[in-house]
Amino acid sequence: MLFVVLAPIIWTLVYRFVPIPGTFLMVERAFQGKDVRRNPVALNQISPHLVYAVIAAEDAKFCSHDGFDWIAIQKAVKSNERGRKLRGGSTISQQTAKNVFLWPERSWVRKGLEAGFTVLIETLWPKQRIMEAYLNVAEFGPGIFGAEAGALYHFGKHAKDLTPMQAARLAAILPSPAKWSPTKPSRRVARKANGIVKGARIVRESGLGTCIRIQPKKKQKS
Repeated sequence: MLFVVLAPIIWTLVYRFVPIPGTFLMVERAFQGKDVRRNPVALNQISPHLVYAVIAAEDAKFCSHDGFDWIAIQKAVKSNERGRKLRGGSTISQQTAKNVFLWPERSWVRKGLEAGFTVLIETLWPKQRIMEAYLNVAEFGPGIFGAEAGALYHFGKHAKDLTPMQAARLAAILPSPAKWSPTKPSRRVARKANGIVKGARIVRESGLGTCIRIQPKKKQKS
């Protein structure tokens, strides 16, 4: 019984400092015959544009909540009760907990475990680490995991060199990376990316991303 309680805590603590070796979804993609690509990098090697873009697109309250956006969850429940298209209310912290520690299948058991791991990472990890882990395990295409692999695959450049629009397009495809393309965007993706560019600017200028200490790029010597 003690092991059941301590194991998740120890696992979470280890991943605060140790690079995440892989996820259940990566294994699943490999079994599906996908060429799994992944190039983990530190957060300071990822463009601030992408950090602001995912906050704008996925979780505007990332820096202020405790892992759960209760208002978004209530809206999702009401929407689902009305028989509308299934909505989620997952924060970046919840998505990180799911992606890093759990399997992708939707079930009440997994959702319960997701809530538990969300509490653990919010308690044991700084927001910087949560964002870093999220951007290194999120899927940006079939078998393309992490911001660096996504940037190289789609745009032929490193994640630190992404432009605001490229970052916005990567953030725009996160809900359906297997269906949507950032380089050949549908009208829906293009429209969403335009909105994310504006939202990312608001995140940057309003201080909604202040929990992420983004290192300014060093000026090149002339």
